[in-house]
Amino acid sequence: MAQENNGVKPTEAELTLLNILWKIGPATVRQVHETISQTQKTGYTTVLKILQIMHEKSLVIRDESNRAHVYAAANSEMQTQSSLIRDLITRAFGGSTSKLVMRALNESTSKEDIADIRKLLNDLEKQE
Repeated sequence: MAQENNGVKPTEAELTLLNILWKIGPATVRQVHETISQTQKTGYTTVLKILQIMHEKSLVIRDESNRAHVYAAANSEMQTQSSLIRDLITRAFGGSTSKLVMRALNESTSKEDIADIRKLLNDLEKQE
């Protein structure tokens, strides 16, 4: 269920935890900590505090019905990505989606990525 978070954008640390929750689904602090510990050194209490802050910001929801609280992302990965992209387009590219796409394509774009983009554009044209 999507929560209204009034345009609050996750920090880098919050986005890391959201990516874990999107991947594994609702989880306890211990589960999130075990997952993040596979790739970076982060303390349990740090993960707990970040999740608590994220709950205050409505980035996650918390099930308090059991002793170990279970956290879940308040919004889907796609909703959050769309919000972040809209914000980036507005702030960094003057509202121009084409400037964002052209800049992204100027980075190292593989032939596979170009083929995927071409297919997406063809599909979008068919919808019109």
